[in-house]
Amino acid sequence: MTTRKILPLIATLMGIVALTFFAQDSQAQQRLKLAYASVDTTNAVWYVAKERGFYQKHGLDVELIFIPSSTTNIAALIAGDVQIANGVASNVASMAVGGVTLMMPACFLSTLAYDFVVSEAVKSPADLRGKNIGISRVGSASDVAAQVFLRALGLEPNKDVAILQVGGATERAAAFNSGRISGFPSSPGTAYLAKGVRPRVMLTMNDLPARFEFPNLCVTVTQSYLQSQRDTVRRAIMAIIEGVHYFKTNKAESKKMMAKYSRQTSDDYLESSYIGHTKLFERVPLVGREGLETQIKAATARKPGAALKPEDIADNSIVQELVKNGYIDRLYKN
Repeated sequence: MTTRKILPLIATLMGIVALTFFAQDSQAQQRLKLAYASVDTTNAVWYVAKERGFYQKHGLDVELIFIPSSTTNIAALIAGDVQIANGVASNVASMAVGGVTLMMPACFLSTLAYDFVVSEAVKSPADLRGKNIGISRVGSASDVAAQVFLRALGLEPNKDVAILQVGGATERAAAFNSGRISGFPSSPGTAYLAKGVRPRVMLTMNDLPARFEFPNLCVTVTQSYLQSQRDTVRRAIMAIIEGVHYFKTNKAESKKMMAKYSRQTSDDYLESSYIGHTKLFERVPLVGREGLETQIKAATARKPGAALKPEDIADNSIVQELVKNGYIDRLYKN
């Protein structure tokens, strides 16, 4: 056989081998739909893991789906539209009391990462009486934050001050700019997005006597999915842990991803938001028992006779295994 005939044959065989390899690689990637609740930095761990290829590294072909607010994330999870959602303890406990059992096997933010932003005209808590403040959705983390802030200021939520469902961080900033609301719980840096009306931070979570423990940014799945797809959940958690590590150790690239997803270019916003969140994202994402018990108490109080234990809605065994086998320590030693 002449060289002229051999070369095309070799090229064809190489093409077949390449196609076979890519087909096998595609089949090895398990498809997974994951919902995240906001485009601000609070949810950065989900999309950093996607952008840096950490899901793929752990054998997962993840489709990220933006569903505003953790409340609607949970609704999509229950409907079977996604396999993993961003849940918060207040929602998960309320669902469990209502008969829908979900599980949180990891939490990457265990407190409320919020400042209370008000207009410059608000000089004291009394100036808020009869006014409106904005949240994303009832039952969301921003709703919990709003109630904590108002009570810390000596005001009764929905009595002294109305709480309105407005939407995500950018929607709250827009409602603030238009004068529809006089204040809103703001994740670190979001106050820089307010234009026209001069904002000021009236209170932060750091001003409270003690840290408000609250399982906030949690991997949430149905109980049946965790039982049948435990390894898939484990690999997703590993990928997100790597996303947290990357976020904490790669400021410039993380800020670029924040800008891409939030569609914000203000460096004041990006810098402030990065600094605020890098201190808050959990290196070891255990679901905190203290914050969980607080939300369980609130949920069961709304339904007399209901009984619920932390173990009914949280399972730390996967994260505990990753601690025990040294997976997390090895990441931070590199």
